[in-house]
Amino acid sequence: MLITRVIRAPRPNTIGLLLRRMPPEARKQVEDTHFDAIGLIQTDLPSLFYYTDIGQKAGNVIAVEVVGNCPQHVNTMALLGSNEAVNAAITAIHAVEKQKETSI
Repeated sequence: MLITRVIRAPRPNTIGLLLRRMPPEARKQVEDTHFDAIGLIQTDLPSLFYYTDIGQKAGNVIAVEVVGNCPQHVNTMALLGSNEAVNAAITAIHAVEKQKETSI
């Protein structure tokens, strides 16, 4: 299961919600950084690390964990950057996921 969403031109309240769900060290890194888009990835932990790496290699994005409780044992990562960088990251993630589905 892979869920992705892209938020373009996030509003300040949306950014505030995201900042509250980041670990303190990530929050410090992101608070003073301008970004045009947020890409969200939700999946199991091993896949999350894998897809985050794919996304970072495809686009110049900052990856931060979104912490919280989820009863289904899924985790979320936010990829922050320009619209182009977030698009490139999410597109690469979907391409790898599609490849995986066709090879099964």
